[in-house]
Amino acid sequence: MLGRSLVALVTVAVAGVVPGVAVASTGGLQGQLNGVQGIGALAEVRSGNDVWRGSTGVAELGSTRKVPVEGRFRAGSITKTFVATVVLQLVEEKKLRLDDTVERWLPGVVPNGQNITVRELLNHTSGLYDYKNALPMPPSEEFYANRYRTWTAAEQIKRAVAHPPVFETPGTQYNYSNTNYLVLGEIIYKATGRTYGDQVERRLIRRLHLSGTSMPGTSPYLRGPHPHGYVPKDGGLIDFTELNPSLFGAGGELISTTHDLNRFFSALLGGRLLPARLLAEMKTPGTKGGSYGLGLSWHDTSCGVRVYGNDGDALAYQAYSFATEDTRRQVTVAVTPNFRTSPDASVDALVNRVICG
Repeated sequence: MLGRSLVALVTVAVAGVVPGVAVASTGGLQGQLNGVQGIGALAEVRSGNDVWRGSTGVAELGSTRKVPVEGRFRAGSITKTFVATVVLQLVEEKKLRLDDTVERWLPGVVPNGQNITVRELLNHTSGLYDYKNALPMPPSEEFYANRYRTWTAAEQIKRAVAHPPVFETPGTQYNYSNTNYLVLGEIIYKATGRTYGDQVERRLIRRLHLSGTSMPGTSPYLRGPHPHGYVPKDGGLIDFTELNPSLFGAGGELISTTHDLNRFFSALLGGRLLPARLLAEMKTPGTKGGSYGLGLSWHDTSCGVRVYGNDGDALAYQAYSFATEDTRRQVTVAVTPNFRTSPDASVDALVNRVICG
C-alpha cells in the first residue's frame, strides 16, 4: 500500500475546446475523464468534426498545477504501430517481404531465425522470449541505478535469446514480446541504412506534421509541456519523468500528444499511409480469433462497435489510442498511474462513452 502522504491528490479538471470547432457533451466527457484512475490524465476525443480536449488531476505531486491538455507523454507500445507502419511501407516498396526470415537479414542473431518471419515478429507469434522479463524492475535497486543507462538493441536481444523460446513452432501461438520489435528495428536498419527512429521521423512524424511527437533515442528529457510521471519506491512514489528511453527502444520509445496520436491513427486507418491490401494485413490476427495483427490491436466496445489502435505502458505513463474503423470517432487518453489502482477499467469506460454515446 502506498503512503497516503504521497498519493493524496488535489483533483483539478480543465476542459479545452479546439478553436473554431464545435464540442458536444463536454460535461459528460469531463466527468468521465475525472473518473480515470491515476495522478493525472489528459484526453482528446473526436466525433465527426467535433473535437474535445480535457485533463484532470495534477501535473506534479505536491502541487495544484493542472495537467496541460496539450501535454506530451511517453506513449510506450503505441510506438509499435509506428514501427509496423514503417515495415509495411518498406514491404510496399519491395525492400522487405513479410515472409522474409530473420536469418535473411540478421544472420546468427536469433536462434531458429531461419523459421521466424517478419510477419511473425510483427504479430507476436515468433515465440521469442520478452527481454523485458529479464530486466530488473521496481523495487529492484538495479532498476533505479539504470535510469540513465543507454541500452542497445543487440544487448537486449542477446539477453532475451539467452532464454528458451516460449513455444517451439513460430506462427502457431500468440505471445506478446517486446523483443520482436527490437529485432524489427534492426531489420529496418539493415534494409534501409537508416535507424528505425530516423525512418519513423521521416516517413510518419514529418509527413503528418506531428509537432508534439518525437523518437528521443537516448535523450532522457520530456520537452515541452507535460505531466510528471512516477514509479514506486520505498512504499511511496518517486519522480521518473526523466529516463533513458533506449530501455524501450523500437518497442516503446515514442513521445507524443493526444492530438498527434489521433491524427496518426486517422491517417493510418483512413488509408493514407498504406495501400488497402497492407492495411488489411495489419488488421489480420496472428492466430485465429486473436485481437492483434501487424502492430495493430482491436477490441469490441460495450455496444459491439469495434475500435482499432493500441495502448502502451512506459512505466511512469500509460497511453491508449483507439478509433472506429471509419475514424469517425476517436479517443486518445494518457494517464500518469498512481500504482494503487490500474487505470485500464476507467479508461475502457471512457472509450465506451465516446464510441457508444
